Amino acid sequence: MDKKYDFTRAEKEVQEFWEREEVYKYQNGRDRKVFSIDTPPPTVSGSLHIGHVFSYTQAEIIARYKRMRGYDVFYPFGFDDNGLPTERLVEKEGGIKAREVSAEEFQKMCLDTVAGYEEKFMDMWKSLGFSVDWSLTYQTISEKSRRISQRSFLELVRNKKAYRKESPVLWCTECRTSIAQAELDTKDCESVFYYLSFESEAGPLIIATTRPELLYGCVCVFVNPSDERYQKYIGLSVRVPLYGFDIPVMADEGVEKEKGTGVVMCATFGDAADMEWYHKYGLSYKKVITEDGRIFTEVPYIGGLKVKEARKEIILKLREQGLVIKDEPIIHTVGIHERCKTEVEIIPSTQWYIDITSDKESFLKAADEINWYPPYMKERYRTWVENLKWDWCISRQRYFGVPIPLWYCKNCHKPILAEDSQLPVDPQRDRPLQPCSCGAHPSEVIPEKAVLDTWATSSLTPFINAGFGEEGEHREIFPMGMRSQAHEIIRTWAFYTIVKSIYHTGQLPWKDIMISGFVLAKPGEKISKSQNNATLSPTALIEKHSADAIRYWAANAKLGTDTFFEEEELKIAKRFLTKLYNGANFCIMHLADYNKDEIQVLSLPVDRWILQRVHETTRQVAKLLDNYEIGQARHVIDELFWKDFCDYYIEIVKERLYQPMKHGEMERKSGQYAIYYSLLGILKLYAIYTPHMTEYIYQQYYRTFEREGSLHQTLWKIEGEDSNILEFGQRLMAVIGEVRKGKAEKQLSMKEELEELIITTPASMAKYFAATEKDIKACTGARKLIIRS
Repeated sequence: MDKKYDFTRAEKEVQEFWEREEVYKYQNGRDRKVFSIDTPPPTVSGSLHIGHVFSYTQAEIIARYKRMRGYDVFYPFGFDDNGLPTERLVEKEGGIKAREVSAEEFQKMCLDTVAGYEEKFMDMWKSLGFSVDWSLTYQTISEKSRRISQRSFLELVRNKKAYRKESPVLWCTECRTSIAQAELDTKDCESVFYYLSFESEAGPLIIATTRPELLYGCVCVFVNPSDERYQKYIGLSVRVPLYGFDIPVMADEGVEKEKGTGVVMCATFGDAADMEWYHKYGLSYKKVITEDGRIFTEVPYIGGLKVKEARKEIILKLREQGLVIKDEPIIHTVGIHERCKTEVEIIPSTQWYIDITSDKESFLKAADEINWYPPYMKERYRTWVENLKWDWCISRQRYFGVPIPLWYCKNCHKPILAEDSQLPVDPQRDRPLQPCSCGAHPSEVIPEKAVLDTWATSSLTPFINAGFGEEGEHREIFPMGMRSQAHEIIRTWAFYTIVKSIYHTGQLPWKDIMISGFVLAKPGEKISKSQNNATLSPTALIEKHSADAIRYWAANAKLGTDTFFEEEELKIAKRFLTKLYNGANFCIMHLADYNKDEIQVLSLPVDRWILQRVHETTRQVAKLLDNYEIGQARHVIDELFWKDFCDYYIEIVKERLYQPMKHGEMERKSGQYAIYYSLLGILKLYAIYTPHMTEYIYQQYYRTFEREGSLHQTLWKIEGEDSNILEFGQRLMAVIGEVRKGKAEKQLSMKEELEELIITTPASMAKYFAATEKDIKACTGARKLIIRS
């Protein structure tokens, strides 16, 4: 091998070799059992960062592991390129708003943009050595994905699981679309409690509110029925300050007696509580806030103003008339849209929904039937399902997405569903194939303009991968073996996929779910595209430090836990890679004249021990990886390589390899046999973590002697263990360790000779030590060896 490893050349050569030889091509389960992986399609909303590398690499390591355990691995890659994230990217880069250009022009801009980003994404994943079958790549905006997504929607409508209704809905005034509960985040903001006096015949009722701009929308006042302060007000009317109309005082146990004054004004709509009371008590609706985040023009004093401007203006009006009793600064938690961080409003709108609240028990039962790694992540899912308040709103008033495949009859207003044969369909360009049931002509329709929530399509990734309803289906991959994802999308991607799978097939979408953590820029702050806090791009890091170094770092953390990233941490990975290459180089140098067919029996127990340690480590690592503990597994391999193999075995066997005349030719061959197979076993173990260097070493030497064309086509051997030999190895390392410690304490060179070395050992171990006498003397510098039992 080359004296020094040049990763800039070697990694590219190895990647080209894998692609040329189709090492990772899925074989349709013809000869081996299938293991299928449901990989998260990255959202096309900006450049990738080290956080993506961290989580995606962990899943890729499992793909390699399963392949080396004998599975035909179905490992695709996709891109989530339809929907709001892509639209916002295009708007930002183009300096425009989607509503300012034609739908056709904006959709073309989106397609051009995602094409460029996806090419960069793919190049980056390839440069990391991902063992993906790229022929299985998909896009959520592709014709196939649109067809499967629309087919799913139509089936849910026919099965009464999807429906349309007019109702208050969470609304983003920045993106100008409805959103689902799962897209709602919260943040703490500086705000003010304004104490206002609502007059009644029983005296004034003081209400503290953070949203005085909604006074015109007040429809009721609520108190807690057990609050003795306000018993006399229940059933009376109070007068809304400034506007002068009367509203009733009602009692509800949901009112927090300790918050503000314990009296709450219910306006349509200030928050989720207002919406719940609206439904619970059949309250009237008064329009205040419009879709663009302004006050309805007919609202006196503040009509046409933006919400926060209106708040300032209404307070000025109230102060002028002496209606503000006092104000009190507070920290207030508000709901925000996770995509743009804008405060969310609630307005009435007609939208499409998927029923999820009536089937909670099915979704909770599914959680118990899926294997969660780590197990505690299941509780996050359960908590989300148990606290669901609303059905899943799946329609979006946007432009670049999967169109909702239906029209409305101009005559009877009934929805007319598209037929499967015309999917994917765009209702604004296409027309129904048949007349309406009322007899109206197919041209007499109003097209649905909304598109589906992007999660309504990405929740179908198992179906897209399997090609459900398409030619050339991969039914053998379903249910999929594993879903990998980060923990923040348990409430969206994991949950919605479980919903769709149960509704469409009655089956779980996958058997196992592996949840990764975040990469943090600093405590509590994850590295993300929106925060723009990634110092170096993955591509720059790979070019500077190597893909294998990045991968080795990514496999350091315990599954599901967050980790910090600093470039300095890659020094550990680079030190390991140098050690691995130098160790392999040393071994291969001593294998120049080795004939693997010449010797099949090991002469010395220390040679048997190192092979047993490789077997033992392989068993331990396989058990950990079967539970997706990638980081713990890597640390077990590190222990074998650094301590057992490099620090001890190589040092023990070194003189025997160099001086066969002193130790014996057969003893040297025994050592060659041991380093041949122990190094090969270690390369196999590290192959899933650092695939480039391990493959390079394999091609430089082992390919001449081994049957498989690639290291990554070899299999891990899980063999039985010899406990006696393993115990001997531990005792031998302890002896050598004590000798080294003694020399270090006396500040002696490790090469300093010892007059005599006495080893006390159980009788069962004595024969092993006796057979290892020459190696022990060579390693410790002992002139005389005495073994006592």
